[in-house]
Amino acid sequence: MRSITTVAGLVIVFAITGFIGLNRQKHVALFDGKTFKGWEGDTVNTWRIENGSIAAGSLDKVAPHNDFIVTKKEYSNFVLRLKFKLVGKEGFVNAGVQFNSQRLKNPPYEMTGYKADLGPRYWGSLYDESRRNKTLAQPDSLLIVSLLKPDEWNDYEIRSGNARIQIFLNKQKTVDYTETDKSIPQSGHIGLQIHGGGKTMVYYKDLQLEQLP
Repeated sequence: MRSITTVAGLVIVFAITGFIGLNRQKHVALFDGKTFKGWEGDTVNTWRIENGSIAAGSLDKVAPHNDFIVTKKEYSNFVLRLKFKLVGKEGFVNAGVQFNSQRLKNPPYEMTGYKADLGPRYWGSLYDESRRNKTLAQPDSLLIVSLLKPDEWNDYEIRSGNARIQIFLNKQKTVDYTETDKSIPQSGHIGLQIHGGGKTMVYYKDLQLEQLP
């Protein structure tokens, strides 16, 4: 009887351990707050780590061109949660989060794919970067006024799965878009952008990815 009880107990322990392990695999911290482990990009001249965040840009110099720091791994069917802060005072103040994307070879600092946009007139929008080159879905400007915390930390959430994309700004949905073009990839790298042409500083932190079934 004791041996049966022991075996049953071990089965329960292994089942719980397996469940916990599986749950951990589904939730991934993309940035450890200290290093660029798991990322690739220009960490000499463009990207840096400041106070636990990935940062780029300057309020004194215009960003010469778009630039991205990119995950080494590719992802599909996920929920990506992060915090961002975008500050700018001159030129085109813009940034964003690429997903289901790839780097271009010419120029090598560019990416192509979906972009969860950031910046005046683009907050909470879905843009198709270096492909269709247009905004695919955009929220009402009055909604953004009620949600956005300018020059402060804001929450951003991107849901991508089964050709459906949803974007949330500070817990409120700003985009619900379904891709009808079957040729558009629904997987790829995640990239953090600073846009060229502005005196801009952008910060990203607390990047957490939840893998969906």
